[in-house]
Amino acid sequence: MNILNQLLHHGMTVYALVGQSGTGKSFRAKLITQKYGLNAIIDDGLLIQDDKILAGKSAKHEKTYMGAVRVALFDDKEHRDAVARVLQKNHIKRILLLGTSEKMVQKIAMRLQLPPPEKIIKIEDIASRDEIEKAIRSRQIEGKHVIPVPAIEVQKSYPQIFYKAMHEVLSKGRRMLRKKESLTEKSIVTPEFSKKGRIEISEAALTQMTLHCVHELDSQIHVKKLTIKTDSSGYRLIITIDVPFGKQLTGLIHSLQTYIIDNIERFTGILIEEVSIIIDKISVPAGTPAEN
Repeated sequence: MNILNQLLHHGMTVYALVGQSGTGKSFRAKLITQKYGLNAIIDDGLLIQDDKILAGKSAKHEKTYMGAVRVALFDDKEHRDAVARVLQKNHIKRILLLGTSEKMVQKIAMRLQLPPPEKIIKIEDIASRDEIEKAIRSRQIEGKHVIPVPAIEVQKSYPQIFYKAMHEVLSKGRRMLRKKESLTEKSIVTPEFSKKGRIEISEAALTQMTLHCVHELDSQIHVKKLTIKTDSSGYRLIITIDVPFGKQLTGLIHSLQTYIIDNIERFTGILIEEVSIIIDKISVPAGTPAEN
């Protein structure tokens, strides 16, 4: 019985909240679920419902940053299958996915065999620039993260990373505020990887990996130029190449893009948002007779 495929036919509604790491997504997740009537959250490898961790494992418990990224992306089949089984068992119909980019939440949805998000909310739409910058400074200086469940849940499953509980008032409208207010609790944690510092991928290392992927796929392709651009969503690669005459270009470009993205993401855990291929020249091998 393929449990993952069954989820596609159960009327699942998927929303997503995206924003750069450390901008306060987990902190605001409950506000979003309340506003849109969502009843579960996928956050950093965990399935959360009704203030309880139902399934999954927390990326914040990983000892390395790369390991944390892989957990957050449900890279391990056993991990994502376990979450999928609980999604089906609990008949969850409306869910919020958290991620650093649209590509990340789309990848999570695909790996959990959920429909693509029908609404993507950006952190900038629900938090002011000052609030976002304050959250980023706090993350960079203190290394503290939020898990949107009460302290007892985190202490039970991840006592090593628990720091303290925090409380927040959720209101369901401006009128009759006191009657509609409810107190919610979140947990502040110090991830294992934060204690050791974050691993960054240098442009030199990323260039080396990209060149290796190109050569491994087709040693006849010559890379003339490689430009790497980064932003809060991930990395964008612009590759200028020469290809030998006789190659089927459309298939070649698609294969090259897919091969680079799949291999770099699998081995590093970083997200490649885009690979753009520019063909500068189609080379004719020496000795090839010219046409009249």
